[in-house]
Amino acid sequence: MFVVRYLALAALVVWVGAMVVLGALVTPSMLRVLEAADPSTGRVLAGLVFSDILSQFHLLALVCGSVIFVSLWMMKFIGPPPSGFVVRSAIVATMLALTLYSGIPVWRELAQVQRQVSSPVRDIPETDARKVRFDGLQGRSTTMMTINIGLGFVLLLWYVSERTVWHA
Repeated sequence: MFVVRYLALAALVVWVGAMVVLGALVTPSMLRVLEAADPSTGRVLAGLVFSDILSQFHLLALVCGSVIFVSLWMMKFIGPPPSGFVVRSAIVATMLALTLYSGIPVWRELAQVQRQVSSPVRDIPETDARKVRFDGLQGRSTTMMTINIGLGFVLLLWYVSERTVWHA
């Protein structure tokens, strides 16, 4: 049982940690460096690089979420079942659903908008429908990741507050 709990906790730490690192370190650093290197195309290049990073992150997130979900079910049937099993399962399912939505349709639409413009999206007038759509999608993606970080921290708190996590 210890191994199953450990795998679930490790997957959760990787998932939440990756989200925090992407939002707090990777994005701002990449934008700062690439825009400084080439002000005219740096932001476009940063968008392309970050899009690739996010596609890999979404795969990682789906694997981590699946490990957590399967681990919860294994703990339920092998015993002792984790406290708040239904709530925890619902949180993980919500996190996975947000990741799937953000990783497939939202990023597909963002890429589609980027392909429609020949200049950086930030240079398009605020009233342009493509700019409005892009900003809305980007805001939606950020909101979903923020929600997932919050839900992930709730689960982390739950895991670390259980004594059974640390006993074999």
